[in-house]
Amino acid sequence: MNTITSNVRTMRPKQFPLQSLYKFISSSFQYAINSISTTSSSSSSQTPQTQTSYINHQLSKDLYYKETIQMLCQQRCLKEAIQILEQKVQHPSVSIYSTLLLQCIKERALEDGNKVLKHLKALKFKPGVYISNKIIEFYCKCGSVDDARDVFDEMGERDLCSWNTLISGYCQMGRVEEARKVFDEMPERDNFSWTAMISGYVRRDLPMEALELYRVMQMNGALLINQFTVSSVLSAASSIKSLRWGKEIHGRLLRTGLVSDAVLWSALSDMYGKCGSIYEARVIFDQTMQKDVVSWTAMIDRYFEDARWNDGFLLFSDLMMSGIKPNEFTFAGILNACTQQTSEELGKQVHGYMTRVGFNPFSFAASALVHMYSKCGSMDYAYNVFRGLPKPDLVSWTSLINGYAQNGQYSKALEFFESLLKSGTRPDHVTFVGVLSACTHAGLVEEGLEYFYSIKEKHGLSQTADHYACVVDLLSRSGRFREAEDIISKMPMKPDKFLWSSLLGGCRIHGNMELAVKATQALFEIEPENASTYVTLANIYANAGKWNEVAEVRKTMDNKGILKEPGKSWITVQREVHVFLAGGESHPKSKEIYEYLREISKRMKEEGYVPDTDYVLHDVEEEQKEHNLSFHSEKLAVAFGMISTPPLTPIKVFKNLRICVDCHTAMKLISKISERRIIIRDSSRFHHFEGGSCSCQDYW
Repeated sequence: MNTITSNVRTMRPKQFPLQSLYKFISSSFQYAINSISTTSSSSSSQTPQTQTSYINHQLSKDLYYKETIQMLCQQRCLKEAIQILEQKVQHPSVSIYSTLLLQCIKERALEDGNKVLKHLKALKFKPGVYISNKIIEFYCKCGSVDDARDVFDEMGERDLCSWNTLISGYCQMGRVEEARKVFDEMPERDNFSWTAMISGYVRRDLPMEALELYRVMQMNGALLINQFTVSSVLSAASSIKSLRWGKEIHGRLLRTGLVSDAVLWSALSDMYGKCGSIYEARVIFDQTMQKDVVSWTAMIDRYFEDARWNDGFLLFSDLMMSGIKPNEFTFAGILNACTQQTSEELGKQVHGYMTRVGFNPFSFAASALVHMYSKCGSMDYAYNVFRGLPKPDLVSWTSLINGYAQNGQYSKALEFFESLLKSGTRPDHVTFVGVLSACTHAGLVEEGLEYFYSIKEKHGLSQTADHYACVVDLLSRSGRFREAEDIISKMPMKPDKFLWSSLLGGCRIHGNMELAVKATQALFEIEPENASTYVTLANIYANAGKWNEVAEVRKTMDNKGILKEPGKSWITVQREVHVFLAGGESHPKSKEIYEYLREISKRMKEEGYVPDTDYVLHDVEEEQKEHNLSFHSEKLAVAFGMISTPPLTPIKVFKNLRICVDCHTAMKLISKISERRIIIRDSSRFHHFEGGSCSCQDYW
């Protein structure tokens, strides 16, 4: 009998498919059934010897079935194991129930576990403390904590495990008030009791309760804190950004000698980082003896969260040299940082490294690649990465659609949206922002309205404030202000700053003074310190020649101490970022830059260029206005790119503000004269200038 069981245990899956396991066991045990003497239907006619023989045979059968049930559970054949219990076992032992309950706990199999418990009750089996604790654990792990409480209440005798298991169950379900009530009623507590309750508070986002309970625990001198407890309280300190609490916990760790634990080093570093002490977080990180990829990634991300981009990039370089392989979280973090900083060259290097070491094309790191290239205006690269994904996720689709929209390739944006729908992927509200943006920048009003109303009617999504801002932008850019106002009046939510800014932008294009004043008044209430609102209003007045009103706006800004954000542009040449301010002369090559601009200005005028001074705010002479326009930051950056790179090299410049009309006109001519492709990303989109025209078709 034991030999048969042993043979079954050692068979490999290819030799013995799991689905035929139960049939094999039944047939292999047939000899044992046949070997039992036939007994009469009346037990009174049996001799004592026959009855003893029958009992011994039955016990042998139960022993065999016990081993079989254990083996089936090991093979994850839970239903077959329960079937043997129900149909074959006459005298189940405690270990059989324990084996089955343990497997039900592992598989979170509530229905199967209830069958086991039903069988247990039918035999009027009275479970002891051990089995009762397993039943409580089973119900807690399966989310039926009320049933667990019933079992707990019915227990005649309980041990510490009974109390701890119930507390843990309540905490896992987020019912910390009930957990605390049980905790307070405990006759004794151990480290697990305190840790379960503290971590329960942390998971329920009740950090102060967790820290107060930790303080009470400290007062209990009989207990020594462990790494699990400390990890929880450090998380609580991190969530309320309490450096005082964090340092107090750190000091206690130093006194108890627990700091040698690698998990705690990571938790300490995380606490300091989230509490704003990035220096101390780095000190802890550097002192950690056994850094893993999680530790490296967390520290790199802390730098990026603190906008310390260079430090994050340098630490990533150190990781590359450490011999530890980055994971998808590391790649996603560094690529998102490249996106934030428009560091396409570094992003390409990361992409190359990912390709060399191999990365999961199904991971979100692959989506981050598509997003990075799209945000950097390299749609060919973005598409090539996207095309290589076995099954693009929604983030990848949305990044590509938004990228095409922002780069003036509207037809491709809408084409990929239709492909997304055909693929069976369900769009979300961010996807529709990209679609509506594509329609907005192309002036596709009717198509945009159709997509806007389809969000709710066709796709069953709620229209968000972002969608309303997009459709108001769409209508106001086209001068359809009455329809825009009608949509605003029917919005289910209060208009936000993005919507009013969109409306104000349309007013600027079409010179709608009355509506512009209304939009600026709303914006002044929402964000009274935002300089761009004042500047846009002043631009509208300046374009209408209302210089007194322009002066009033500037006076208001001066009185409130509101400063206009200076125009800033930057370009990367030979992996070095060069930043330019309007009219700035601090760059080492300023002399060459200004000489180039004077020369190119002459050639532009030969091509018919006339400076557009309508939006110059100062009421000064025309010649002075032209001079002010000549040295805007994007012109300086483009000029530097021209003199610093070989002929025909594309020039890519990034700008913090919206490109002005004059610079837009100038860039078209410069691209034609220099026979270069010039790409400028302003605060709202990419402009691709080539051969004297722009991808936006002069509609931006």
